[in-house]
Amino acid sequence: MNKIIIGGFLLMLGMASLGCQKKAEVEEAKAFMLSDTMLKRIRLDTARVQPVRNELTLVGRVIADENKVIKVFPLVGGNVETVPVELGDYVRKGQTLALIRSGEVADLERQMIQAQSGLLVAQKNLRVAQDLNESKLNAQRDVVQAQNEVNQAEAELTRLREVFKIYGLGKSTNYTVKAPISGFIIEKNVNPGLQLRSDNADNLFTIGEINDVWVLANVNESDIGRVRTGMDAQIETLSYPDQVFRGKVDKIYNVLDPSTKAMSVRIKLSNADYKLKPQMHATIRLSLATGEQLTTVPTDAVIFDHSKNFVVVYRNRSDLEVREVSVHKTLRKVTYLDSGVRSGERVISKNQILLYNALSN
Repeated sequence: MNKIIIGGFLLMLGMASLGCQKKAEVEEAKAFMLSDTMLKRIRLDTARVQPVRNELTLVGRVIADENKVIKVFPLVGGNVETVPVELGDYVRKGQTLALIRSGEVADLERQMIQAQSGLLVAQKNLRVAQDLNESKLNAQRDVVQAQNEVNQAEAELTRLREVFKIYGLGKSTNYTVKAPISGFIIEKNVNPGLQLRSDNADNLFTIGEINDVWVLANVNESDIGRVRTGMDAQIETLSYPDQVFRGKVDKIYNVLDPSTKAMSVRIKLSNADYKLKPQMHATIRLSLATGEQLTTVPTDAVIFDHSKNFVVVYRNRSDLEVREVSVHKTLRKVTYLDSGVRSGERVISKNQILLYNALSN
């Protein structure tokens, strides 16, 4: 009888102990709750199913759209008197870029005056020859010869007028260099006082409109087979580290640069706000869909510990779970998962290590 009483007492004691243990576990689980301060310090992201993409990181530079770039050359030699514009200025079509005092222009002015005078003399001689011919005082061939002289004088005057039109000359002996298009001065090789030869092969200015720009990315020989037109491109610059410019590869230059042994690919970008400047260095990331789809989470959300990968799954402020995940591929900002998280679940991607340590302990 005493044994039965003792056994019953021990059973009741064990059940009470088990109940206390479960109650303690529940209380401990309920005790872990994100404070308002911590809740503001974390970032939540939702796991999503996305196409798996291959990514290739390249370096390159920004250049002006070559279809909107013009080099400005002087058509005459002479002494540069004024240069009213500076590198980086925006100029409009027809705006004065430089003024050149030129002996060649003075010579053209002299030729124009001579041609005008020659035409007047030839026309007068023609009228005289016609009057004499009507009076039977000269032969018809004299009239024909006078007419030929008028034609030659008119042709010479027409030629000089076309030259004046091409050079943009007026009545001054100065030659005015004008902007052929509207755009920014992206190169300037002239200053007041510079002596220019008529056979000068160097351009004075380069003008480009940069509301659209090109990004040229260098592709190493080992990566040439991975690049194709139509690939999505993300461009980042040192000037705007928090901004990503997006475009697509629209041209592959199928030649290698002899100095770098790299091939170039081109990405066209709209640049209406003029943030991108010619010769800026850029980091280009090309991506191409593989046809496979997997669940993705931000790369920042993944915690590597003890040779395994984990994420902190968030249901509510008092319901968090450390969960092991199987990583398929990691890109700079996105990690593809084979298992561990379902699409639609929320994970913590900022300050998650603090929560991971607290939950793991």
